[in-house]
Amino acid sequence: MELLPFWLCLGFHFLTVDWRNRSGTATAASQGGCKLVGGATDCRGQSLASVPSSLPPHAQTLILDANPLKTLWNHSLQLYPLLESLSLHSCHLERMDSGAFQKQGHLRSLVLGDNCLSENYKETAAALHALRSLRRLDLSGNSLTEDMAALMLQNLSSLQSVSLARNTILRLDDSVFEGLEHLRELDLQRNYIFEIEGGAFDSLTELRHLNLAYNNLPCIVDFRLTQLRFLNVSYNALEWFLASGGEAAFELEMLDLSHNQLLFFPLLPQSSKLHTLLLHDNNMGFYRDLYNTSSPREMVAQFLLVDGNVTNITTVNLWEEFSSSDLSDLRFLDMSQNQFQYLPDGFLKKMPSLSHLNLNQNCLMTLHIREHEPPGGLTELDLSHNQLSELHLAPGLASCLGSLRLFNLSSNQLLGVPPGLFTNARNITTLDMSHNQISLCLPLAASDQVGPPSCVDFRNMASLRSLSLEGCGLGALPDGPFQGTSLTYLDLSSNWGVLNGSLAPLRDVAPMLQILSLRDMGLHSSFMELDFSGFGNLRELDLSGNCLTTFPRFRGSLALQTLDLRRNSLTALPQKAVSEQLLRGLRTIYLSQNPYDCCGVDGWGALQHGQTVADWAMVTCNLSSKIIHVTELSGGVPWDCKWQRLDLGLLYLVLILPSCLTLLVACTIIVLTFKKPLLQVIKSRCHWSSVY
Repeated sequence: MELLPFWLCLGFHFLTVDWRNRSGTATAASQGGCKLVGGATDCRGQSLASVPSSLPPHAQTLILDANPLKTLWNHSLQLYPLLESLSLHSCHLERMDSGAFQKQGHLRSLVLGDNCLSENYKETAAALHALRSLRRLDLSGNSLTEDMAALMLQNLSSLQSVSLARNTILRLDDSVFEGLEHLRELDLQRNYIFEIEGGAFDSLTELRHLNLAYNNLPCIVDFRLTQLRFLNVSYNALEWFLASGGEAAFELEMLDLSHNQLLFFPLLPQSSKLHTLLLHDNNMGFYRDLYNTSSPREMVAQFLLVDGNVTNITTVNLWEEFSSSDLSDLRFLDMSQNQFQYLPDGFLKKMPSLSHLNLNQNCLMTLHIREHEPPGGLTELDLSHNQLSELHLAPGLASCLGSLRLFNLSSNQLLGVPPGLFTNARNITTLDMSHNQISLCLPLAASDQVGPPSCVDFRNMASLRSLSLEGCGLGALPDGPFQGTSLTYLDLSSNWGVLNGSLAPLRDVAPMLQILSLRDMGLHSSFMELDFSGFGNLRELDLSGNCLTTFPRFRGSLALQTLDLRRNSLTALPQKAVSEQLLRGLRTIYLSQNPYDCCGVDGWGALQHGQTVADWAMVTCNLSSKIIHVTELSGGVPWDCKWQRLDLGLLYLVLILPSCLTLLVACTIIVLTFKKPLLQVIKSRCHWSSVY
């Protein structure tokens, strides 16, 4: 069985529209709802039930996509004999008359995708047989079986590109593509292919691109398409990939075997031009060190290949399947999301041209760095999400990782790195060591280490510009931990207490930093030195998930564009900070998930008007034990808050005055009520005489 895929990113282009006329200038016109641009006529989505008869007869490109044509009659295209490109995508075509293309001798590109051509496939095949000059044909999404496809492709020997994607093809034999000796691109993705007979592609001597992604192929054995350059067999059920033995030279440049069920590293050709190998999301591993393979018989597997009356036996060395493969030109290797626990000695040495290596999400526990392993030209190395507890550096290596620019060691179990590892990495710009329980080396401590590495030293890495140390359990930073670097990006998030109340450990890189993340670090406003005035080039600052109760200080010129203050303890923003800092250059600020006081939101209207607050709809405040969205406070400060702003003396006066007035009124009423009896009593006791 042999199969081949085509690299997804390259795609298949079955329609080439020249939107410019021969003089190089574009002219546009309209006729009956169709757009005319040079020699191209675009009638997409015009609800046409038939091909228009009023179009220019000299049209070279005609696009009729998304029209309910249903049938292409013998006379439908007779008025346009100069057509070179015709697109009938999604036209509900069920039938084509056998003479539908009799006048289209110049047609080079034909798109028939997403129709119903399986309904009357014999008539359709008869119509296609008239296209002797056709170069590109798209039959995708037509529910075609392999027999229907074979009939439609019969005698179309001029074809160079064919798409049979999204059909119902189950198996392929040598009759399907017979006579297509000029075919260069073949797209068979998203079918149900589970078997490919030997010799199915033998007649395709010029085939360069083959796409077999999203099928049901269980294995590829005796792969011998030497002329192929791009092969995509991703998203199948492959457990084996074995190229044919011998010293035949393969032209293969790109091979995608990702998202399968491969158990072993593929057995690749002994001579090829392979530069890209994609193996991610499989079940691969190296097993030699896990089994007792003292007997040679325990190290091989034999495959019985039955092809008609011919039976062949292929013997494969299971534990050194990569040893005979030609990987000398390989530049990009993705082995992520597999089950590799180690890399065999000499494995990476076979790839002297390797520049990108991805090994994330495996089970690696140790990595040995030796001479030429990894190769000296490696620029990107991703070892994240493994179980690495130690990196071994061979003694005396002066230029290991000398070309490395990106190094990802995040989410492992490292406590440190070998002394000198980063010193020799002279070109490294991006380093991610997040989620490792490391500690930073104290001054002069890195060179004094004995035994396994117990710290990491970033000092004097002059090329380093991006460093991530999130969730490393770091203690308080020593003095000058990033001295001698060129950091513009620094992530210290989720390291509680790492700054120890001061930004002083960052003073060496403060003028250069552009992005700084201090998320979930326990910062609070009592830190007297939480002042970012020295960070003159800082553009993005993340202070979310801390305990800040006041707005951080920014003095002098401010380049800040994005500020994240979510999940803190802010109750209000100072008016001065709002007017002078936030609106002076800040483009985006996040303020939600803080316990704001609704009585302290006065002046936030400028923020809302300037659309500075990205999460304005989520900002809430507290008012009398109620949670209210700030957007609901359309009238500004609530009326209940205005009483809280009155002077206390005035408030006491307002409270006492009604009581005094009430007492005065009561006394007056009493006096007026008992005035006459009271006077008589007084007079009788004092013997006053009445005056008549």
